[in-house]
Amino acid sequence: MSDQPFNLFRFRDPKIKTLHLTWFAFFLSFMVWFSHAPLLAFIRDSMSITDQEIKVLLILNVAFTIPARIIVGILVDKYGPKQLFSSILIVGGIVSIGFACAQNYQQLAIIRFFLGFVGAGFVVGIRMISEWFPARQTGIAQGIYGGWGNFGSAGAALMLPALTLYFGGVDGWRYAIATTGSMAILYGIIYFFSVSNTPKGSTYFRPKKTGGMEVSSKKDLLLYALMNLPLYLTLAAIIWKLADKMHWLSPVTAYSAYGLLALIYCYQTFKVIQINKSLFHTAPPEHQCYSFSQVATLNFCYLLTFGTELAVVSMLPLFYVDNFHVEPITAGLLAGTYPVINLFARPAGGWLSDKIGRKITLIIATVGVSVTFLGLGQFTTDWPLWVFVTGTIIGGLFSQSGSGAIFAMVPLIQRRMTGQIAGMTGAFGNIGGVLFLIVLSIVAPNTFFLAIGAVGLLTFILIALVLKEPKGQMTEIMPDGTVHMITISESKKK
Repeated sequence: MSDQPFNLFRFRDPKIKTLHLTWFAFFLSFMVWFSHAPLLAFIRDSMSITDQEIKVLLILNVAFTIPARIIVGILVDKYGPKQLFSSILIVGGIVSIGFACAQNYQQLAIIRFFLGFVGAGFVVGIRMISEWFPARQTGIAQGIYGGWGNFGSAGAALMLPALTLYFGGVDGWRYAIATTGSMAILYGIIYFFSVSNTPKGSTYFRPKKTGGMEVSSKKDLLLYALMNLPLYLTLAAIIWKLADKMHWLSPVTAYSAYGLLALIYCYQTFKVIQINKSLFHTAPPEHQCYSFSQVATLNFCYLLTFGTELAVVSMLPLFYVDNFHVEPITAGLLAGTYPVINLFARPAGGWLSDKIGRKITLIIATVGVSVTFLGLGQFTTDWPLWVFVTGTIIGGLFSQSGSGAIFAMVPLIQRRMTGQIAGMTGAFGNIGGVLFLIVLSIVAPNTFFLAIGAVGLLTFILIALVLKEPKGQMTEIMPDGTVHMITISESKKK
């Protein structure tokens, strides 16, 4: 792996080339994932669907992403990011064109649910970037990848309405969405022939077993099973929302879905136990051990940081209209500062992690989120608009830089399982968004902000007590059975 200094504009450097190709793949996957959001008004008028049906579409769009990130994490560790990202873009593009061709609401809803798997593309790039950059540059590289790729949702909001108007007519939105699907298919082919899973001469480490993570102790095995539970509870909450609150699912369908979730959880737990059954009679080699509490802590950190981002960016436009009586277009522009912040806040969080440490950067970020949102929880209608907007920007800077710090650390736990760890952590980000939005549907906005601040305080305590700064080296086993050492931090000689 190249030891050259990090230079984002050295395009002849293979690792920099891979970074640019990969963040753009992520950008396109998010553009496909969120292509419908800025066009909902056009879709509603074209197909005569109700506002309630639109809300169902929005929920379905994120529902499948939660399990998809877990599944894609397993697959990328087994087959490699080059193959997975190309497949996601090509298949996602085809499904997106199918959404553009839908002739009734049922087709829209079903296709939109399955299109949620495109949001799992994020996990693939985490593994790819970790293969190409040394630990001392992982933070800034992952931050650029995540921050610039996340802007795909904003790219969809900026470009697709104009593209719809350009095509014109009642079906303009169909051509706009089909265009993004076609771009994804084309780029998926380009990506496959433009990158490789590792630098030349490096080994792509794969888990010895697939279907779940290998852990290092029976205590970690129990914690792993417990950490899978929130994924299913969140999906159950979505089903409850669709059935009891929106009346889109019948009681029979809802209870069948609950039963299916329970069966899948039981099967996954059984599979995890089978993968780790050797723990019941043999301790793993010390050099292969890691603490699953590190994974669990990062999961809760991302629940806070990315969950806050998803929830706040969803509620801000209407909040500005209702409380500050601004025009909807102005409200949208003010809320749009959140995804724009991602362009530099995530890279900044990753860069700071490389410079001063992952743990201290996460402590700063979580304390910042907590203090900011506890402050926003004191909001009254007497506040000037600029004060509230400034508060949200500061909160966004802390939450998104925290996301950058989290994925600066994820690849440093166990290289061969980076995809699975990133998949689980990414899924918890979606869980956070769903849970915070459920809170918002029950309480007033002030209490919603206070809830985020309280979760931030609890996360800070968890980081301070449990999280350990990655140091030294981690080990992986070569195909020939020899032990390979991967440097995490350089020793400092006085």
